[in-house]
Amino acid sequence: MEMAISASVTVSIGDDTRGVLRVIPFVSGEEMSTTFDVLVLLAFAGSIGMTLVILACALPQYQQWWPLFVILFYVLSPIPTIVAKRFAAQSQSTSCVELAVFLTMGLIVSCFALPIVLTRTGTILAGACYLTLCGNVVVYVTLLGYFLLFDADDSDYGLW
Repeated sequence: MEMAISASVTVSIGDDTRGVLRVIPFVSGEEMSTTFDVLVLLAFAGSIGMTLVILACALPQYQQWWPLFVILFYVLSPIPTIVAKRFAAQSQSTSCVELAVFLTMGLIVSCFALPIVLTRTGTILAGACYLTLCGNVVVYVTLLGYFLLFDADDSDYGLW
């Protein structure tokens, strides 16, 4: 069963028809066909993740801004993979890629460990930890989606 929804808008000045604008919105069950739709979806998911992290800091019952340090891990985690892909294209050695995956996984584990350690030491409350962990999941799924859709190559790590 295939569904297509379309609408036509005709722009005319006097008797002259300038053109027809055809709008085809996203229909559930079908693949998103344009890069713009995917970028909007990734931006929306990233903003939800960041909202969860900010809520973990800003809600009146928490009032601690320590969970905001996970943003540093968000920025640092893709850097080893990006650098390794740049250098791996110039040489046949995969040791650079292996090291990059190791460093990336270490940064991701640290991002999940930071709110847990802060909760165990009593610096932040458990609710802030849960919000930060949920935000971490959303942000890293967004980063994974970006790398799978826009930076796919023939390496084995393209599936991660």
